[in-house]
Amino acid sequence: MLPGEKLDPLPDTFILQPPVFHPVVPYVTTIFGGLRAGKMVMLQGVVPLKARRFQVDFQCGCSLHPRPDIAIHFNPRFHTTKPHVICNTLHNGLWQAEARWPHLALQKGASFLILFLFGNEEMKVSVNGQHFLHYRYRLPLSRVDTLGIFGDILVKAVGFLNINPFSEGGSEYPVGYPFLLKSPRLEVPCLRPLPRGLWPGQVIVLRGLVLPEPKDFTLSLLDEAAHVPVTLRASFTDRTLAWVSPWGRKKLILAPFLFYPQRFFEVLLLCQEGGLKLALNGQGLGATSLGQQVLERLRELRFWRKWSYSGEQLCAP
Repeated sequence: MLPGEKLDPLPDTFILQPPVFHPVVPYVTTIFGGLRAGKMVMLQGVVPLKARRFQVDFQCGCSLHPRPDIAIHFNPRFHTTKPHVICNTLHNGLWQAEARWPHLALQKGASFLILFLFGNEEMKVSVNGQHFLHYRYRLPLSRVDTLGIFGDILVKAVGFLNINPFSEGGSEYPVGYPFLLKSPRLEVPCLRPLPRGLWPGQVIVLRGLVLPEPKDFTLSLLDEAAHVPVTLRASFTDRTLAWVSPWGRKKLILAPFLFYPQRFFEVLLLCQEGGLKLALNGQGLGATSLGQQVLERLRELRFWRKWSYSGEQLCAP
């Protein structure tokens, strides 16, 4: 970016909310841009051994008095003979009829990943990669602007995804099971092993914060022999994004350059048969071709050059 160059205003769909690591519960935060169809919220954590109940509330405001409406109240309960989940809506200070789901897919003392996917008429919830429930809206989704987490829960991370770029219409969950690495902040350059290679269904998610004066960014996948079959490179000199072949040949990705100094970004790579699909800030940007044997031999993920990372996730089925 040149000195004095002004940034074009970003549409709301490109305004990213950074992930939150190890928040103290009770935890209440604003949802940037509110909720809309296609948006997802990821909650990762552990259920304490002595847990009785916890709740995740998607609220219409954050006032204490009067109590705000709660469009979606997700409430796992462990203290009953048969653990279950209650979903409900609080409107004008009154709870509506409860919706109950038995066979709770959460266990005391166990880690979990919960994905909340918001559709046009209902919310879908998956637990540890498996669909668990759906809850039809009783209040307009557009009113929701606050997330609240309360009760007996240890939260490791809360993530916000604007849309699911790998599923037409955003009607299904992204393939894969995310898990966080030990450190939420990575120093660059850095590397992360891929012990079992890649196969269809895996997702690599990279979220971070661009430095004030960035130069370039390179993400490379290496095989067992330290060869580099695929590289993704973002250059701030000419504001281009490109795939780079093992022989140095660049294939430009024809899309707006959405990396901005001092703004958060999100890169997703979805492994599929025949290659990798790319999405940036929730927008699908096409794919690059790679044979399945090449994908299976990949053993390392590397990040290079001047960049500041706020977090990194690797996803596997």
